[in-house]
Amino acid sequence: MTSPIRNRKMEHIDVCINERVAPGYCYWDDIRFLHNALPEVDADEIDMTAEVMGHRLEFPLMVTAITGGFPGAARINGNIAAACAELGIGMGVGSERAGVKGIDPESYSVIKDHDIPLVIGNVGAPQLIGQKSGDGFTEEDIVGARELIDADLVAIHLNFLQEVVQPEGDTASRGCLDAIRDLAVRHPLIVKETGAGISAGVAMRLKGTGIRGIDIAGMGGTSFSAVELYRAMEAGDEIRAGMGETFFDWGIPSPVSLLEARSGLPLIASGGMLDGIHVAASVAMGACCAGVAHAVLKEATESADAVIRKLTLIREELRAAMILTGSRDLKQLSKAEYVILGETREWLEGLRWMRKDI
Repeated sequence: MTSPIRNRKMEHIDVCINERVAPGYCYWDDIRFLHNALPEVDADEIDMTAEVMGHRLEFPLMVTAITGGFPGAARINGNIAAACAELGIGMGVGSERAGVKGIDPESYSVIKDHDIPLVIGNVGAPQLIGQKSGDGFTEEDIVGARELIDADLVAIHLNFLQEVVQPEGDTASRGCLDAIRDLAVRHPLIVKETGAGISAGVAMRLKGTGIRGIDIAGMGGTSFSAVELYRAMEAGDEIRAGMGETFFDWGIPSPVSLLEARSGLPLIASGGMLDGIHVAASVAMGACCAGVAHAVLKEATESADAVIRKLTLIREELRAAMILTGSRDLKQLSKAEYVILGETREWLEGLRWMRKDI
């Protein structure tokens, strides 16, 4: 019998490939660099290497959590892993709940065949408190999640937007912060949103837990409310489909979240990243590296070479952006001048108004 978890994960990938799952507005395009007409830097001088939570990447990018837990995921994760190893960048996997519970563990462990400089595991925050009902992650499961892929870090993902729309969603959240704090004492953790962003208040609460960093994963990329919308439509569930549509564009835009989450912790900027200019913008705005997922999903279903070509394009676009801002390395890029336009600017002005009003 096919597991419900396996079915759900297959459906998620199918929806992400074949349906529109992003809001349709690219917030990263609102970040525009001030062009440097006299950059005084040669292409072969550019140093894109990044130090990310104690690990050296050849350029500041990782492929963040996509999938795992069904037979086809082994091909996807294997292709991504080969590309990340070849290019010297980081990789995360999808929620490891399935693999740790014995459902297609090889769809995750396949990445151990590749020398990836930074590997990040993945556990859902609701599962940290679900153990009271017998359906959660024990500390042994956290260890298992690390060992399954030889993870350097484990991401605790916050996916409550998806959970409230998903028919089988786990909407319990009371106690998650304490559980993260307790585990961070003994395990190298980061916290990751899944498409709705991290606010300043949440970032400050997380800073006190002992985690190593935050992946802000803001709104603008894959909306898991949208993913669940299509699943609900297929199942004929009008209520959940309606909720999925209502919350399609719920969240904090990625660039706004990146600025909001600056709390002294290392930040990974993901959510709607499409090209090397977006990566450069995230570094200029304070990220230690950027993350992509949907941008390479189609290529990951094809071959490792296809993923390498896509990631190489992003790398060379980043190099060009560094030349055109006169940035020899990421330290200089972090000081590059930029302006904020469009809806992102409106968001920031709205936040300023709200806080002044309070």
